[in-house]
Amino acid sequence: MRKLLWLFLLTGAAATAQKNLTIQEATFGQYQNFAVKSLAAPQWRPDTHVLTYLDATYQNLMARSEDGQWAESVLLTKEELASALKSKFSGDTFALRMFPAGYSWKDKNTLLLEVAGANGTYLVEFDAATKTVKSAVKISADAANQVLSANGNAAAWLKENNIVISKDGKDTNVTTDTDKGIVNGSDYTHRQEFGIDKGMWWSPNSDKLLYYRKDETMVADFPLIQWGERIAAAKDIKYPMAGMKSEEVTLLVYDVATGNKTTLKTDGPKEQFLTCVTWSPDGKQIYVGVLNREQNHLKLNKYDAATGSLIKTLFEEKAATYVEPLHVLTFIPGNNSQFLYRTEKEGYEQLYLYNTDGKELKKLGFKDVVVTELLGFDTAAKNVFYMGTANNGLDRQLYKTDLKSGKTVQVTTTSGTHNAVVSTDGALVLDSFSNTSTPNDVNIINLKNNKATNLFKAENPYTGKTDLPKMELVTLTSADGKTPLNGRIIYPANFDAAKKYPVIVYVYGGPHAQLVTNKWLGGANLFDYYLAQQGYVVYTMDNRGSDARGRDFEHVIHRNLGVNEMADQMKGVEFLKAKPFVDANKIGVSGWSFGGFMATSLMLDQADTFKVGVAGGPVCDWKYYEVMYGERYMDTPQENPEGYDKNNVIKKAAKLQGRLLVIHGAQDNVVVQQHSMEFINSCITAGKQVDYFLYPTHEHNVRGKDRIHLNQKIAEYFDTYLKK
Repeated sequence: MRKLLWLFLLTGAAATAQKNLTIQEATFGQYQNFAVKSLAAPQWRPDTHVLTYLDATYQNLMARSEDGQWAESVLLTKEELASALKSKFSGDTFALRMFPAGYSWKDKNTLLLEVAGANGTYLVEFDAATKTVKSAVKISADAANQVLSANGNAAAWLKENNIVISKDGKDTNVTTDTDKGIVNGSDYTHRQEFGIDKGMWWSPNSDKLLYYRKDETMVADFPLIQWGERIAAAKDIKYPMAGMKSEEVTLLVYDVATGNKTTLKTDGPKEQFLTCVTWSPDGKQIYVGVLNREQNHLKLNKYDAATGSLIKTLFEEKAATYVEPLHVLTFIPGNNSQFLYRTEKEGYEQLYLYNTDGKELKKLGFKDVVVTELLGFDTAAKNVFYMGTANNGLDRQLYKTDLKSGKTVQVTTTSGTHNAVVSTDGALVLDSFSNTSTPNDVNIINLKNNKATNLFKAENPYTGKTDLPKMELVTLTSADGKTPLNGRIIYPANFDAAKKYPVIVYVYGGPHAQLVTNKWLGGANLFDYYLAQQGYVVYTMDNRGSDARGRDFEHVIHRNLGVNEMADQMKGVEFLKAKPFVDANKIGVSGWSFGGFMATSLMLDQADTFKVGVAGGPVCDWKYYEVMYGERYMDTPQENPEGYDKNNVIKKAAKLQGRLLVIHGAQDNVVVQQHSMEFINSCITAGKQVDYFLYPTHEHNVRGKDRIHLNQKIAEYFDTYLKK
């Protein structure tokens, strides 16, 4: 009897035991079997109180309406969409795997969709009320950067380095450059720095197309070796390294009716940057931010769209460090003479109201809030809504600002990360909220009475499947002794405070990135929790230089990348070493890209502290990095030789004491492989052993199924050299 009872207890325990994550789950689980319940692609139907989104299987467009007490219904199925397309285009077939996730609303009844047929791609205006196709423009299946005109009758797209306009079933070649060094209409202008995500802009009345023309014929070629060939071949890319020749960019206006082209007279040095590109609402003027190559002087210019002539410089921004324009102008609805401009000129990226003569009408900033997303206006354009920071950058909250008075109200208040979608009349907000203890809490808030209707509260997707280790957000003080820094500790599984544990410091540390946030999982990747389940303390801290804390917090890195960042990271190490459960002799560090630079730097400059490191895609010498990003933070090698020398890890290879694994993608077009190869060569010269692993077909990061291989390699490296 006792034996049977013992067997029952064993089998019962096995049936309910919770296992550690597999490496596959640690890599993709956040997006698959451990995905938190949420609404996919939620949008408010314009001029209604109807919320639309995709169902969990991405097969149907769903709707919830205020009139229907927010009950869920099917608005449009993928089958209905395919049937309507088939009726309109009988010569094509549409085997849709899912409803187009990139849908958007043009007006109350018109959906904008991109749909692939067997014979091409269609940019569609679809009537959701009648479930019929209003209009569609067919473009080539291999088209890139496609942009639909405002009236829906034409589309501009790229065929390699040239622009084609499709209209009324005909294709017109806007450009015909045979030299691949002349690139037209590409969103990869200025290497997508300065907030650039488009290379072509239709005029508001659809009669003209504004586009970038990038001349990079004079930029040096960099070879990417293609290993899949019978004899490996070099694929050359244009790569403007810091201090070397950069691309020359202009903006042209193409008149659809006449075929004439007009070049904007953006006079100045040929190697300047053109961004913030915006049409005036009437289509008569074009606004462009002209930034010098030194990136410390911006002019916001207004040009005549018909002649290309400069009308006026509205205002200028200068800085001792750098000016970084990142956003187009946002005109006030119904007002052709006023717009919003986002800048950090007074310390925090905030909104300013200007008129088209360049006069600043009102500063709309609020406290030390950094604007992270501009959401839109209410119907009368009385108020503007935006997402912004709070709680020393840990939180994201919704704010509403009265344009006339400048008064700002923080709409959401619960500490955590809010993702808000505001109805077009500004009366309703879809608020998806999470923090470290809340996976996702989704509500519709009526701003008139502050009544919230809960749609659902997501369950913890890990319950009953795996025990996630304890995670804690912590606050430290930076190396300057006065700046609070945000950190995150993930404790080992089955944590015992009486034991000593090895530590893995996961670091990025560079601009425009924030790793620690007050949201579900603390902003961590599931792989961090996997490592904690293997018995590590996993620690991350956002040092000065990282995102969402304002200009001075970030600009402290200027001309000295890595210096203040490492000083702050070492304050984090001091914090860890003070913990009785930390094994100070077993501290490792890992990071990718800027984080790879940081991991390598810490392994060398703090060799007595860090025993093991993994550096992925690391910048090793900033003179090998590209002009736009590199010179913003470091100036040129000619202007700042001391700074470049000080953070050059290639020259520090002789300092290496611990075990270091360097990983690189052979096709990396961001941090080119020359960085790591030069570092490895320096290690050989210094007689230092270093481990090196190459992913032959991957670019700057390792994506897809090979990500599992990458994570396994990192985990095994720490297991082999840090635990023992």
